[in-house]
Amino acid sequence: MFGRVGAIIVLALLQGAPALAATSDEALRAAMQQSLNSYVTTYAKPEHISAVSLSVSLPGAPQNINLTAGQRSWQGGGPVASDDLWQIGSNTKAFTAAALLQLEAEGKLSIDQTVGDWLPQYPAWKSVTIRRLLDMTSGIQGYDNVPAMAEAWTTIHRRFTPEQLVGFADPIYPNAPKPTHGWNYSNTNYMLAGMIIERASGHSYADEIKRRFFVPLGLTNTFYSPNVYPKSVTDRMVSGYWANTGPGNEALARFLNQDMRLSDMSWAGAAGGIVSTPEDLTRWARALYKGDLLAAKQRRELMSIVSVKNGQPIAVTSSSDPQGFGLGVGQATRPKLGTYWYYQGETLGYRMVYVWFPKSDVVLAVGVNSQPTDNHIGDLLEGLWTALHRYGKV
Repeated sequence: MFGRVGAIIVLALLQGAPALAATSDEALRAAMQQSLNSYVTTYAKPEHISAVSLSVSLPGAPQNINLTAGQRSWQGGGPVASDDLWQIGSNTKAFTAAALLQLEAEGKLSIDQTVGDWLPQYPAWKSVTIRRLLDMTSGIQGYDNVPAMAEAWTTIHRRFTPEQLVGFADPIYPNAPKPTHGWNYSNTNYMLAGMIIERASGHSYADEIKRRFFVPLGLTNTFYSPNVYPKSVTDRMVSGYWANTGPGNEALARFLNQDMRLSDMSWAGAAGGIVSTPEDLTRWARALYKGDLLAAKQRRELMSIVSVKNGQPIAVTSSSDPQGFGLGVGQATRPKLGTYWYYQGETLGYRMVYVWFPKSDVVLAVGVNSQPTDNHIGDLLEGLWTALHRYGKV
């Protein structure tokens, strides 16, 4: 996920050192602001972005460091604010996984039960466990990788039901995709997981994650809709743009450079439909890995990882096997950054990534308002890490 540091970001950080008279925290803020400014300047056209937003949670600090750069849209709209909202994409998956783990702790299900136990209408997957849905070793193809789904997705306002989306990947249908092997990222897994949450709880997915997470954790700037968001939410959202012309995206060329802010999010659902802020995402990450959100057994399950190379369980990532996937969470090891937990969520117009560094207990989250062909957010994160390291925070 994280590539080499872009030369321009490194140069900006080195040249932007604050005056010696500034305090350490002021110097840190200045260095990180310089990094954000440089990113917007450098990648405005290549990534079709207008805005970036950062929140950093330092251990013991009463408030986050919140910084932004750029405008709310390509048409202007004023400077982006720290409390503006973003689609957080597949960061939603950890909410889905955590809801299932809480249901397990309550005795309402086991993650070693199967799709057949809870959703017998899908006999092709009757032996797939909930655990394998969540760690992406199910063998089930992602509905958004199926040409029929892309062809049906003719407008950003298209409404899908979970059953329709799962149906694109169901092998009982003509021209269905073949099963995958090892580790394979699949949004179908999490659409099925959302359906199991509703079956086991007797409530809607929206009600369950609001009751379990949004309210008790004080995530007052976090929202979920199964389809279209209300005006009270979309008015607070930064515009987001599809700018991906890479292989396999030909059918989505109709969306190029469209503002995805008002899109129907039914296509993402329990796999990626939440809207939030970087600050709320840092609060969520802290609750997910620490505190009492999950019982000890369920947190161990959450953080039990498989290698993304082959889907086999591993204890921890390493330089030889640097990326692992847990239950809706990711772990990585990089020479510069060490071992950390993270997730990068993407939608048709937004990217939102958080990183938690266990050794220093620092959490940061960054939002960028496009889905481009070439993603340089890893360069930005390494630049931000450089600033945090320089001032003794990581």
